[in-house]
Amino acid sequence: MKMKFSLMKFSLMIAATLLAVTAFSYGQAGTDVKTAADDTGKATKTAVVKTGEATKTAAVKTGEATKTAAKDTGKATEKAADKTGSATKTVAKDTGKGVEKGAKATGKATETAAKDTGKATKTAAKDTGKGVKKAAEKTEDVVK
Repeated sequence: MKMKFSLMKFSLMIAATLLAVTAFSYGQAGTDVKTAADDTGKATKTAVVKTGEATKTAAVKTGEATKTAAKDTGKATEKAADKTGSATKTVAKDTGKGVEKGAKATGKATETAAKDTGKATKTAAKDTGKGVKKAAEKTEDVVK
């Protein structure tokens, strides 16, 4: 029995050793998994921080570009308004000159027409007077 007892003892020792090795290996695997998770967490945090910084930088640059574009647009609008105002002023002056010339020409034409109408009226009055005189003379002759 002594031998059996030793075999039994030996089997128990091997079983205990295997159990200890198994527990150790599970413990090691757990540590490895925890280390990998920690590393992933740190890498994720670093990536988030860098992404946040890049987003902030991009937002600042976008804001600056928008501000510059707004200034440039304002300047261009102001220049266009100035040019439009100048062109409008020139057109108004030219229109005024054209109206003035037209008014002068119309005045001259009206004056000429009035003179011609006056002459024609005078001539017509003379002719009417002559006709009336002749008719009166004829009426006088008939009455005698």
